[in-house]
Amino acid sequence: MRYAKGHKDRTRGRIVESASLALREEGANGVSVAALMDLAGLTHGGFYAHFESREALVVEAIAMAMDRTISRWLQAIETTPVPDRFDAIVDIYINAPHRDNRGLGCPLPALAADIARSSKTARRAFAQKLQEMIEIMGRQLPNLSAEDGRRIATAAIATMTGTIVLSRASGERELSDYILEAGRQTLRLRTVARKPNVVKTNASRRTARKDRA
Repeated sequence: MRYAKGHKDRTRGRIVESASLALREEGANGVSVAALMDLAGLTHGGFYAHFESREALVVEAIAMAMDRTISRWLQAIETTPVPDRFDAIVDIYINAPHRDNRGLGCPLPALAADIARSSKTARRAFAQKLQEMIEIMGRQLPNLSAEDGRRIATAAIATMTGTIVLSRASGERELSDYILEAGRQTLRLRTVARKPNVVKTNASRRTARKDRA
């Protein structure tokens, strides 16, 4: 049977898309090749026409999911004033819809623990995308040095990831909501002191205290 031009690429994309959702729902080791192909509406036998191994599909599916998260961040900051962009990323990440929709959410809380037990290839691919996320978030703190921005962004992403993990793991809805709010507010408090007007005010207060002394 002859297929239209681009058929193989479209089929591969469909497999990766289905795998990306399923892996976030079930974990990196929770879905077989046969099940992943079935989700894409394809037979198990055709898998190796597209991927050399299951790991190759997992790596590509996770990269796709991380790219989707990055894209959402970039869309959010496009319409947000510069001083509020860091908080905008925090707000679109730490919220109830993200907690409740594992399959469509960021792969960090869903898959980071699985990736830590995976091959060097998988960890390297994951790390490359994580570095990109850190750089993007760090650039939303323009009043800091590049190194300070990167450090705070790294800690923020770790906090964001942990907040979603714990809120999902909590079996009690009130506690889960509290975890979300605590994580979000903690990150907001961490960055508010780095906004220009607050930094200036704090510096003035320190000077005033010295004068009084």
